[in-house]
Amino acid sequence: MKLFLILGAIHAMLAVMLGAFGAHALEAKLNAKNMLNVYQTGVQYHMYHALALLVVGVLLGKFPASTLLTGAGWSFFIGILLFSGSLYALSTTGMKFFGPITPLGGVAFIVGWILLIIAVVKA
Repeated sequence: MKLFLILGAIHAMLAVMLGAFGAHALEAKLNAKNMLNVYQTGVQYHMYHALALLVVGVLLGKFPASTLLTGAGWSFFIGILLFSGSLYALSTTGMKFFGPITPLGGVAFIVGWILLIIAVVKA
């Protein structure tokens, strides 16, 4: 329970910090490359899934033995690393090999939501 609350809070904070960094420090650089939207998408999904981690943490307080909730939490965390991380890297470096990593993060997000749904239905 505490782990996903901590991970969620850390990633919500990071999403805010990265969003501010993008808006202030990277705007001219990324706009020039038409990559600001890519960066902002990474920040948005980062925040959404940081909040999902917090929800998982709260639910684990009520259902501490739920392996489905634990799996959802890890899926959201991995999704943040792969999806948002690859978009941050792609937008700031322009290195195209980060692009194919993004869908893997999307799949992790989807798996996390499916596990969360199943956990709630079973609760």
